[in-house]
Amino acid sequence: MRYLLLVLVCFSFLFSNAQPDSLYLKEKPKKYDGPQWKVKNKASIDLSEVAFVNWNAGGVNSISGLVGLESSRNYSDKYFTWRNNLVMRYGLNKQQSKELRKTDDLIEINSIMGYKPDSLSNWFYSARLNFRTQFANGYQYPNTDDPISRLMAPGYLFFGGGMEYGRHIDKVSVYFSPVTLKATFVLDEDLANSGAFGVEGAVLDDEGNILIPGKRVRRELGILVTNSYEMEVAENINMVNNISLYTDYINNFGNIDIDWRLDFDFKVNNYVRARFGSHIRYDDDVKTQKETNIEGEFDEAGAKVQWKQFLGVGFAVDF
Repeated sequence: MRYLLLVLVCFSFLFSNAQPDSLYLKEKPKKYDGPQWKVKNKASIDLSEVAFVNWNAGGVNSISGLVGLESSRNYSDKYFTWRNNLVMRYGLNKQQSKELRKTDDLIEINSIMGYKPDSLSNWFYSARLNFRTQFANGYQYPNTDDPISRLMAPGYLFFGGGMEYGRHIDKVSVYFSPVTLKATFVLDEDLANSGAFGVEGAVLDDEGNILIPGKRVRRELGILVTNSYEMEVAENINMVNNISLYTDYINNFGNIDIDWRLDFDFKVNNYVRARFGSHIRYDDDVKTQKETNIEGEFDEAGAKVQWKQFLGVGFAVDF
């Protein structure tokens, strides 16, 4: 994990320090027009479909859909910034002879406040809140009887304060917080008792009866470093990069949780666009399982790197 971490940090900071300067050269200093609110909303639908009729090479009919909503409310004046955004996504896939399956599910809220004592400075004293969970149950398909995740199982909350640097802070920023609270919520009784997502599991007797129920919340206090930037790679091609690194002071200090998202938007016209995204996660508290020789029993296999990739074409409307 240490080598992966080094690659991620070098890649992220290389782009944030080198590429966005070209953006700055294109923009002329703007005259201060007083306090401003910027409001943005975007709704999107991405679709993909494959159908076969007498196709001698074989294949399976399938259709996928992903619905998304992004909303932001950003305030700024000479000394103060307050950036808020909401992201919601939900995707489904239906293949021939198989049940409807979930492909994406996210509710995420971000709120960042920053204050700089000097109007010419690019350094901000910042407080940051991040919350995320999901809408619906998640399953280890084809098993749809035992959910492996639910609404608020898990739910994650990050809240802390530190320093943030950003010349154009809504486009490029580097944030460091020496004190950030991370809370993991597992509000489903069965998942909490099993110790899912790092919470303390239930204490059982020799017959499997619950003596002490599992805990629903896990609290950590640690260091958070984030780097985010947005840039136009080429005409009508926009890239957004976000990387977050977190380590807990008490539990395995130096063992770093990684959350890295890289998204490309390809604009065809005002309504049609394509999107390619990559999302890598590593959380040492989220353990995987492997099957044993006994049916229905599993052994812990430790934490592993999680990777999700998306490519879709669809419609997007700003309002």
